[in-house]
Amino acid sequence: MKKILTVATAITAVLALTACEPKRGSEAWCKKMDETPKGEWSFNDAGDYTKFCVLNQKPEDQ
Repeated sequence: MKKILTVATAITAVLALTACEPKRGSEAWCKKMDETPKGEWSFNDAGDYTKFCVLNQKPEDQ
């Protein structure tokens, strides 16, 4: 029973944290990335920042 409660709590926490993230490529995401130190960016973050925030391409609806 304790394991089930722990797993359920962990899943709820992960879902709650990911729900707060702005959509990749949105204006809010660009502002968040501007505030994030460049050393913490992944390769994908840098590519998407360039594409969406610098070149002003719109993210495709997925």
